[in-house]
Amino acid sequence: MSNAKEIRGQIKSVKNTQKITRAMEMVAASKVRRVQEQMRVGRPYTQNLLRVINHLVKATSGKQHPYLTPVSGDVKKVGYIIVSTDRGLCGGLNINLFKTVMQSVREEKEKGHEIVISVFGRKGAGFVSRIKAQLLSCVENYPEDPKITDLIGGINPIVEAYEKGELQKVFVAANIFENAMSQKPSLMQLLPASVSYADEQLAGHSWDYLYDSNPEVLLSRLLKRYIESLVKQAVLENIASEMSARMVAMKSASDNAGNLINELQLRYNKARQAAITQELTEIVAGADAV
Repeated sequence: MSNAKEIRGQIKSVKNTQKITRAMEMVAASKVRRVQEQMRVGRPYTQNLLRVINHLVKATSGKQHPYLTPVSGDVKKVGYIIVSTDRGLCGGLNINLFKTVMQSVREEKEKGHEIVISVFGRKGAGFVSRIKAQLLSCVENYPEDPKITDLIGGINPIVEAYEKGELQKVFVAANIFENAMSQKPSLMQLLPASVSYADEQLAGHSWDYLYDSNPEVLLSRLLKRYIESLVKQAVLENIASEMSARMVAMKSASDNAGNLINELQLRYNKARQAAITQELTEIVAGADAV
């Protein structure tokens, strides 16, 4: 029965693991709806902010803001803001994102550019250490409903480096939520910013706004908010992607654990039956000998 005892121990171990994966699946499922709502609320804000910025750009008589124009001079550094997760057990979410970032990093290095990275999440910090890039800032354990104040430590350092002319371009990398079963890694250029906005409903109409303050001052403030809102939206998209990916991964793990338990149970029954048959054979053989 030693073999049957070992199998019984394996069944118990797998059942304990299945309890953990089911609990994690339920926790992720309970959070998915809330984080998706937070993510969807942020999208219209960014779009409307972009619309106002477009009107302000037109009102400044063609003067270009530093956020909108490439840095002059021979700058050889490119910045990345990578939005990852603090925890694992979410399938290939982080790996797929890191592959996308790594491809872009290789292209920039081939051009002779140095790489500077700010990260959100422990997984991103581990990725930066593996590729031996310069880590400018790291924000870990950010909340599931982040405010700008929670994220500013990862945004300001790299934006200030761009303002000083130390960086030529800045990219933001995060997973974009498509649906509960699909999350797509995305790499978007953050600076210099592209503020072209096409509103089909307003096509053919000319809008003229009156501003209480100088349009250039307002543009500078709104562009700062726009950059911050883009990063915050990327974080919200990544959080929604993380919860959905973890829910799917834990469900798959629970199903696989159930299949494994069935296979082990079958092996246990066969081993137990073989042991009983052997005992009966020994009893019958002993009776015949008497």
